[in-house]
Amino acid sequence: MSAAQTGAGRDLDGARIAVVGATGVLGSLVAEELARRGSRLLVVGRDPDRLATLDVGVPVEADVGDAAAGTAVAAAAREHLGGLDGVVNAAGVVAFGPLADTPDIVVEELFLTNVIGPLFLLRRLLPLLEESGGFVLQVSAVVAERPMAGMAAYSASKAALSASATALRLELRRHGVQVYDVRPPHTETGLAGRPLSGVAPRLPQGLAPHLVAARIVDALAVGQLDVGAGDFA
Repeated sequence: MSAAQTGAGRDLDGARIAVVGATGVLGSLVAEELARRGSRLLVVGRDPDRLATLDVGVPVEADVGDAAAGTAVAAAAREHLGGLDGVVNAAGVVAFGPLADTPDIVVEELFLTNVIGPLFLLRRLLPLLEESGGFVLQVSAVVAERPMAGMAAYSASKAALSASATALRLELRRHGVQVYDVRPPHTETGLAGRPLSGVAPRLPQGLAPHLVAARIVDALAVGQLDVGAGDFA
């Protein structure tokens, strides 16, 4: 691992962290793991009913694809936490099938949720993260490393998210903000059964979500900025 891929570990006890996509399976488990390690949380999601079921953090109803989401998260961070030390983006959507069979609106939604929205969000949270010398962690996917046939648009969206993390790691270094890019292999979150379009191909048994969530939080704790699919073996 190169020096560019490592940084100072984070002290998670008392850290003020927003978990975006906290109503998803992986996001909720990441939030629970962070809470177990003493972090103070905002849990951000677009489903108010599922937000109400979470036992950790301050709920913030917001859709990552909405440019106003970052403004809402920043306001909640200042009001409830007095600032922000980090943001974990675990929001994401998937679609399957040949590109020729993928509706335009699905391609648009993939990029809005998986790439554009996270960039909108980060633009609005950067002042808080620069104040604290904080971090952003993007949960990408193995297809960013190994794009798959029948998943062209999804693979491209996750590769774009990873590319933005690599660029921002350099861009934000002088501001003292760490950028993590995590690309888990297939994980049994049930997301493959809820695609925007198409039908999932036969996939190998995925990893247990709670193990992936713990590995993500471990990366924060030790300062492992780049976590590829092979790092989950």
